[in-house]
Amino acid sequence: MFLGSMFRNREKLGIYFKRVMDEAILIGIDSVFIVAIVSTFIGAVTCVQTAYNLFDSPLIPRSTISLIVRDMTVLELAPTITCVVLSGKVGSSIAGGLGTMRITEQIDALEVMGINSSSYLALPKIIAAILMFPMLVILSGFLSIYGGYLAGTLTDVITPQQYVDGLRTDFKPFNVPFALIKSVVFAFLISSISSFEGFFTEGGALEVGQSSTKAVTKSCISVLLADYLLAQLLL
Repeated sequence: MFLGSMFRNREKLGIYFKRVMDEAILIGIDSVFIVAIVSTFIGAVTCVQTAYNLFDSPLIPRSTISLIVRDMTVLELAPTITCVVLSGKVGSSIAGGLGTMRITEQIDALEVMGINSSSYLALPKIIAAILMFPMLVILSGFLSIYGGYLAGTLTDVITPQQYVDGLRTDFKPFNVPFALIKSVVFAFLISSISSFEGFFTEGGALEVGQSSTKAVTKSCISVLLADYLLAQLLL
């Protein structure tokens, strides 16, 4: 019902374009730093731990290390871990912002002026998240693989040529669109759940914090459930 209310009595498209661009900056550009840090170190740790487990086996080529880093990054680490991190940053921000507007009666003021508040406030956030999350996932995948490259080559665990050979071994092209499909679904879940929790906040400042907490918790759970369902359906 909340999602359906966004498409009734909408404003002019020009207004939505500006709103979406503003939200894209808040959701996407402001999240680049945390995504870059998390992704780089996840890739580095994955490379080092994989090398540790394979180090004693003379039968397994060293290029297997980067193959494992690549598949783990593209299939799981880049889309899922990045979106779990973003559910904490973006989800709490959306829920807290809308919750504050609700308790200060700004949403009521919009409705009194005849503006569809759910469409004006929540819809641009959802669209911006759907646009920006795949870009952040692409950045995360690149930095994670590059972080594994740096960790492996600087510690002499694997040579640069072996790392590149592993990246090219048995590559399945569908893994990339699969990761992007997951990022779009996760973006919709995180932004819509957080918008719902913030939009229907009741009470005062304490309840705003509770709405943010519920938004993050429900978003994380829904991301993990969707991750399993998408793997079952698409793989």
